[in-house]
Amino acid sequence: MRKLRIFEHISIDGVIEAAGGTYGDWTGPYRTPEGFATVTAMYGENFDLILGRTTYDQWSGYWPKAPSSPMADRLNAATKYIVTHTPDSLAWGPFEAVNDLIEGVRRIKATDGADLIVCGSSTLTSQLIEHGLADELVLLVNPVLLGTGKRLFADGTPARSFHLENSTALSSGIVVNTYKFGGPLQNLK
Repeated sequence: MRKLRIFEHISIDGVIEAAGGTYGDWTGPYRTPEGFATVTAMYGENFDLILGRTTYDQWSGYWPKAPSSPMADRLNAATKYIVTHTPDSLAWGPFEAVNDLIEGVRRIKATDGADLIVCGSSTLTSQLIEHGLADELVLLVNPVLLGTGKRLFADGTPARSFHLENSTALSSGIVVNTYKFGGPLQNLK
């Protein structure tokens, strides 16, 4: 069975997307060669992607034309499983359209192959966690406070416990925290 790992850039206050693009690319000032090497190593040599349609459309406009690098080459080679109701316009491959997120991911995880990575695609995250399909959560905590914007988890996401597996502070101020999913949150009352 394949392992599914979720990667997200996040602010200290839990925002993954600033409201209305107010701050543009707020992660940009903290990107360094050290951070890029860390994330590339964490992705691994071989992986496949599970992406929502918005992330796929954004990435497909950049990565196929990006200069060759370990990350670009690996992203371009990865099979992209795209959660979409409009598969006719997919072009950046190899790809497979997925119509039903939960059943599709269960099917994909049950096959032999590389680990699966979800990056961006925040509309998928809460559902994957709710249905117990995610194995690991990697949060790249950026040293910023954004105040408002899209949060990592949707309202109503079931309470869960996590186990910290690793934490690495980068010189840019980003802290990379890797968590394993523990299960439902236990009531301590």
